[in-house]
Amino acid sequence: MEYNVRVGMTNEMEYVVEKKDTTAHFSPDCPVFATPVMINWIEQTSLKLCQQVLPSGYDTVGTFVNVKHLAPTPLGMKVRVCVEVAEVSGKLLTFNVKVYDEKTKVGEGTHGRAIVNVERFVENIKKNK
Repeated sequence: MEYNVRVGMTNEMEYVVEKKDTTAHFSPDCPVFATPVMINWIEQTSLKLCQQVLPSGYDTVGTFVNVKHLAPTPLGMKVRVCVEVAEVSGKLLTFNVKVYDEKTKVGEGTHGRAIVNVERFVENIKKNK
């Protein structure tokens, strides 16, 4: 099966750090861009790239995240997430990721995703309940 995901493909998305995207819920005195949100945005940016090229009925699910959060980003600042397909091994994809705010690089690392047939994937989840 041809999945159309190729090494070197890129995607970039821009977000704005809102209060819900900060550490305010666990550290109200120091509300900065939260690492779990950065990971979510990395996953979303990678997912959108795959959805643009995968055949109908296929999607991806996350398999691993290995990132460093390098610098704080304040509330209201724009964040740009850049992903590049670094490896395609059958249904397994590895992305190189970089995250920037308006001043500096704030994150970097790798992210893995697996291509799944959505119908079969959902059936397997229901069977394993």
